[in-house]
Amino acid sequence: MKTLLSLTSFLMVIFLFSCEKREQKPQTQSAHTPKQNIAAQQTTANTDVRTVVVEEVIQVSSYTYLKVREADETFWMAITKREIQTGETISFTKALKQENFTSKELDRTFDMIYFVGEISTGSAPVVSAHTAVNPHQKPAVEIKAVSVEPAKGGVSIGELFASRASYSGKTVKVRGQVTKFNQDIMSKNWAHIQDGTGGPRTNDLTVTTQDVVAVGDVITFEGTITLNKDFGAGYSYEVIMENAKKQAE
Repeated sequence: MKTLLSLTSFLMVIFLFSCEKREQKPQTQSAHTPKQNIAAQQTTANTDVRTVVVEEVIQVSSYTYLKVREADETFWMAITKREIQTGETISFTKALKQENFTSKELDRTFDMIYFVGEISTGSAPVVSAHTAVNPHQKPAVEIKAVSVEPAKGGVSIGELFASRASYSGKTVKVRGQVTKFNQDIMSKNWAHIQDGTGGPRTNDLTVTTQDVVAVGDVITFEGTITLNKDFGAGYSYEVIMENAKKQAE
């Protein structure tokens, strides 16, 4: 929901596992990467609890891949990294399906995989929420005490949010410190950057890119601003920078 995240391309999770994946997965995209279907779709209603038994576990840097069985069906799912044992029963509600997903870290393509946000152990209804691997799902963002000067010819994050309508569809430069990074989620890398400007809900910008960066880096991104981006299943961004490229400092 982190290689893939980013549980690092919703689920999400997320977040999509949001900016998952965001979630999240330090590898570069190869020109030979199989084309992936990036259209994620909601596959379970939030009120429908699904219960599965874990048959195989693969741990990577940021995510846990699980081969699970539900009745007579087996399939793969991805969650934010955690300890799961084979034979364990887990339950979930919200899930997003992606076909032909390639995990760079595993060098493996899954014909179909579910990115799962909320899980619980056992067959009881899901009551504990875990960070989704889908980068589309907005995670709780930790506000950092940073102060970063805007890029030359660029805008601050606070200004971008305050005047969002005037930047919609335009290519802009934004400079900030990377506070979260997820790789290879839905064929994209996902970064959160902050520069110390803005207020609640307007001080953190989500960026999609093919470049690899690290948390703590101060980066100038140039990309297209999109407003009210909705990836489905309730995962949306009021402001997002898409297809961004890292600029030389």
